[in-house]
Amino acid sequence: MPTVSVVMTVYNGEKTIVETISSVLKQTFSDFEIIVVNNGSTDNTLEVLKNIQDQRLKVFSYEHVDLPTSLNRCFSHATGEFLAFLDADDLWTSDKLELQVQALQKNPKAGIAYSWTNFIDEQGQLLGKGEPIYFKGNVLANLLVCNFIASGSNALIRKKAIESGEYFDPECGSCTDWDYWLRIASKWEFVLVPKYQVFYRQSSHSTSSKIEQMEKACVFVVEKAFKTLPPEFQYLKNQSLATVYQYCTRKYLQNYSNSIDNLIQARKKLWMAISLYPPILLQGNTQRLIIGLIKRWIVTELLKTKFLASRES
Repeated sequence: MPTVSVVMTVYNGEKTIVETISSVLKQTFSDFEIIVVNNGSTDNTLEVLKNIQDQRLKVFSYEHVDLPTSLNRCFSHATGEFLAFLDADDLWTSDKLELQVQALQKNPKAGIAYSWTNFIDEQGQLLGKGEPIYFKGNVLANLLVCNFIASGSNALIRKKAIESGEYFDPECGSCTDWDYWLRIASKWEFVLVPKYQVFYRQSSHSTSSKIEQMEKACVFVVEKAFKTLPPEFQYLKNQSLATVYQYCTRKYLQNYSNSIDNLIQARKKLWMAISLYPPILLQGNTQRLIIGLIKRWIVTELLKTKFLASRES
């Protein structure tokens, strides 16, 4: 039995999955298996996987289902003492598994080890670094306010913690990983590897509908979590929701493209965040969002004025 099961679910990932698996095969820690659940791909994903010659790679194909259900299929195939999820378009540094395994072995009370995240675009170019977070031990309150794990490709999970977390909830949609981390955090401590070890690939052209779906899923996770939490945590709910709307504001601004509709949505979400939790105004992230919103609004109005003037002439 391998020490680590690296598990991936893939749907039409022919463009990125080879690079992703390559980042696993280059790990300094080699006692692992790679479980790939093919979620009904219709492109050449399976053909590409057949060209990867490594006995540690195991591929299982199923009909297409939602992401949480596909993730749950991975559990029945994984045999390792620890489990690491990896999205089919994300990447790891070569020491990711080694250092996270060491962290969990040194901290038997910890159910999850996590690291810091880099953000890359579709071509693999660096977009920026995530804020370094230093939460460890009992992190439930911190995790309720913000999903600082950042992506599903970050955490290394102890198998016993997986048993307490049960399964991914399909009702949580694209935020199913946050819901899962919260359930584990209610029973286990977290440990940090203070290094940037994850490259989280992001689309630079997320549609408004996808942002709306993400907002809906995040709000669902928040509501679900606080329904079961004891009274001493309830004061965090507004702050948690405010963080969700702050995130939505940033996504609308990132997908600005001179669209007044995106600016209107960004202004709306930012106001919701401030209304729910006024101290969020003191955060540097919020202040930068306000400045960004004002700048984009001015540019949009100037372009509108220039367009009207050109029509009149």
